[in-house]
Amino acid sequence: MKYTNEIEINKPIDKVIELFDNADNLSKWMEGLQSFEHISGTPGQVGAKSKLKFKVRNREMELIETVTVRNLPKEFSGTYEAANGKGALNIVRNEFVKLSPTKTKYISESEFQFKGFMVVVAALMKGAFKKQSLKYITNFKNFAESV
Repeated sequence: MKYTNEIEINKPIDKVIELFDNADNLSKWMEGLQSFEHISGTPGQVGAKSKLKFKVRNREMELIETVTVRNLPKEFSGTYEAANGKGALNIVRNEFVKLSPTKTKYISESEFQFKGFMVVVAALMKGAFKKQSLKYITNFKNFAESV
C-alpha cells in the first residue's frame, strides 16, 4: 500500500528543517510517542537506528527507525518496523520544498509492506493508515507554526 500526503507550512524552510530535525521535538507533534531512544549509528544520519515507543488507545507499540536518506533540507527518509519484527514495514520519504521565503511544502510518501495477519487488517483499514499519516504532518504543521 502506497500513498502521499502533503501540507503547506507557514514558516521558512530553514525553520521547518530545524524543528523537524530535532529529536527533542518529536513528542510535540507525534501523538502517542512515549519515548525516542537512539540505538546505534550516528544520530540522525544514514544507518542510525532508534527505538520509538508509542501508546495509542491503551495499546503499546515499539518501532525501530532506520534512517535511509539524509539530504536536508530536501529529504529525510527512513524505515519503521515493529521491534518484534511482526506486522508491517513502513517506508517513509519526507520531502521539503521552499515555496516562498515564508512558506514550505511538506510531502510525506508512505509505503507499507505487510506480513501475516496484517495483510488482512491492512486491506480493511487502508483509510485509517493514510488518515494517521495525515494527522502527523498536520500536527507537525501546527507545532511549527506555533513556535
